[in-house]
Amino acid sequence: MSSTKSAAVVNFSEKKHSVEIREIPIPEIGENDILLEVENVGVCGSDLHQWTSDHSWPVNYPVVLGHEFGGKIAALGNNVNSWKVGDRVVSETAAVIDSQNPMSKVGLYNLDPTRKGFGYGVNGAMTRFVKVPARCLHTVPDNLSFEEACLTEPCCVAYNAVVGNSTIKPGDRVVVIGPGTIGILCAAVAKLCGAEVAIIGLPTDKGRLEIAKKYGCHTIIGDANSWAKSRDGMGADLIIDAAGVSETLMIAMQLVRPNGQITKVGWGPQPCNYSLDPIIQKNVRLQGSFSHNWPIWERVIALLSSGALDVKPIIGGVWPITEWKEAFEKMHHGDVVKSVLKPV
Repeated sequence: MSSTKSAAVVNFSEKKHSVEIREIPIPEIGENDILLEVENVGVCGSDLHQWTSDHSWPVNYPVVLGHEFGGKIAALGNNVNSWKVGDRVVSETAAVIDSQNPMSKVGLYNLDPTRKGFGYGVNGAMTRFVKVPARCLHTVPDNLSFEEACLTEPCCVAYNAVVGNSTIKPGDRVVVIGPGTIGILCAAVAKLCGAEVAIIGLPTDKGRLEIAKKYGCHTIIGDANSWAKSRDGMGADLIIDAAGVSETLMIAMQLVRPNGQITKVGWGPQPCNYSLDPIIQKNVRLQGSFSHNWPIWERVIALLSSGALDVKPIIGGVWPITEWKEAFEKMHHGDVVKSVLKPV
């Protein structure tokens, strides 16, 4: 740590495009924290939503963006004895939780209403050094690169949506709406579960749908009714709505079979100006899915390390932090599925 400051991608106000590079001090850590030297940090759709100011969650401005990250431990707090300097780790996103909250007490601290995450509630990892509670850490196996390991977090979102919060069996037909990072990873996890998977997008999603084909998915632009109903005319067993808009729930209601399930993992702040009666008429289960917790991270890291879940196809490039805007724009315009940043 030859310098006391480092470059960071900072979201400094609610106004659209209020993101810039700023020099920030290296954070001071508490007794139960570690100081992480960031190797790579993924750009999430939520980072883009804060950049374009169409997000639907409170942000603690100014804040360093970035919550998909991994690196090496640079320093330890006085109470941290389960890790050592130099350990290769990734971090969960729940930077601040209330250990006494009823959700936290049963291990669902991701659902603690007071939870604050990296990149919006506290400073995130689009910088060289970040303060991390030691409880958030997981070991990165030596055979897993940090470019891949930094995407553990979106893989955990997908795993929780498909495995944790959905009923899925080998042979099921699954439709994923939205070929962004989470949508493609949900499709990949559904394939691991033995499902037949289609992923649908818009004409502007052609490039990302080509990436989805690498995971063995059937790709559809526009109307997916014929695919969903081709087996017996009833619709797909599971619809995963991974689009960042509210109107796609209407599509999900059309595609799902009676007694099927819709799992909504994509955020959309717009009001739903349509009836939800098809959920009742079809006897459909509508399930939300948010974030992840400890056992999910351990399982996903095992899948990444073994090669069963491969994130390399979705990585569209690695940019230095100083070129964050190009990395953001490439994702925003759909030129790449996932941008990864490297601190300087």
